[in-house]
Amino acid sequence: MQHRIVVLGAGYTGAVAAGRLARRLHREDVTITLVNPEPDFVERVRMHQLAVGQDLRPRPFGEMFAGTGVELKLAKVTAVDVDRKAVTVAAVNGHGPEELSYDTLVYALGSGWNDGGVPGVAEHAHEVAGRSGALRLRDRLAALDAGRPVVVVGGGLTSLEAVTEIAEARPDLDVALAARGALGDWLSEKGRAHLRKVVDKLGITVHEHTAVDAVEADGVTTADGRSIPAEVTVWTTGFAVHPIAEATTLALTDRGQIVVDTTMRSVSHPDVYAVGDAAMAMGPQDKPLRMSCASGVPMAWQAADAIAARLAGVKVPHVSIRYYQQCISLGRKEGLIQFVTADDRAVDSALTGRGASLYKELVCKGAAWTVANPTAGMPSRRRRVVRQETPGRVPAEAAA
Repeated sequence: MQHRIVVLGAGYTGAVAAGRLARRLHREDVTITLVNPEPDFVERVRMHQLAVGQDLRPRPFGEMFAGTGVELKLAKVTAVDVDRKAVTVAAVNGHGPEELSYDTLVYALGSGWNDGGVPGVAEHAHEVAGRSGALRLRDRLAALDAGRPVVVVGGGLTSLEAVTEIAEARPDLDVALAARGALGDWLSEKGRAHLRKVVDKLGITVHEHTAVDAVEADGVTTADGRSIPAEVTVWTTGFAVHPIAEATTLALTDRGQIVVDTTMRSVSHPDVYAVGDAAMAMGPQDKPLRMSCASGVPMAWQAADAIAARLAGVKVPHVSIRYYQQCISLGRKEGLIQFVTADDRAVDSALTGRGASLYKELVCKGAAWTVANPTAGMPSRRRRVVRQETPGRVPAEAAA
């Protein structure tokens, strides 16, 4: 009997995990089903580009996984029963619900927009956490007349990329950023200075130390009672994990992330692995890995290698998950590469300017290439499934 592996979600982490599993295991021994509601890969790190009217290269999963043995099921996950080892999905073509049984589950449903419970955000703000939101923002920006105000709320990487992209693409708009802290306060001195130089050059008004308490159709209200006019508000204050896991018996954090060990295996259900934003894994210095592509792809490698090794009855390898840099695009002509410690703290070294922009572009293209070529550059499929693990028991080596 073939071992049934079901992968939920085909973002960076789910697609990478499925492709790596297909390369690690004999096709005769396993079935790998990748569940995703869209037929092509979405480069989430480029949603700010899509929002300002740039066209992105299509990457159909049918072409990416052709000949790999990975079966793509176009469907939306509606429920996961980890005790029955079953997933309920609804086909995107409108057909009724279907149940998929699994022996091993890879949960990679990721995260989405987080309105933070702030009044008016859901009704009036736009987001760039996914393709549909970016396309709605694209249409709204295209309809704006010159001189109209746009406010991006947030101070992290997504916020900086969105506000600079908008300001560069539409220099005729009045673009502002509202950040809870100081501009780029986590960056090195060199990084902060370059960021300030770029936002000033682009004419972006920066409201530092500004918390937004409400969003209206014509602007935002700050915690200190001020009003900032905005015909378009873009909300980029963080991400929320997919809610499906909350309805399961999986061990979760307060944020709804699945708690995993160092091999990305659920600490409560040994037949479930979680990767990317959906998982809470510890990194260097016992700090939780942040939600990012930089964390998610190595997590997918680790999960796939661990699954293959356990099924083959060999020693489980461990992938070193650490950080090297934070890559920030500041429009198409400027960038900032902030080099960091293994646990993601900024160091004095940073790359700025056009070189940083090209560096970031290479990183984005490399990440997309990894997804689009799931079996390239790896050893031939060589491991046979020799054992099934005992349900409900986490082996001692898994907790190591």
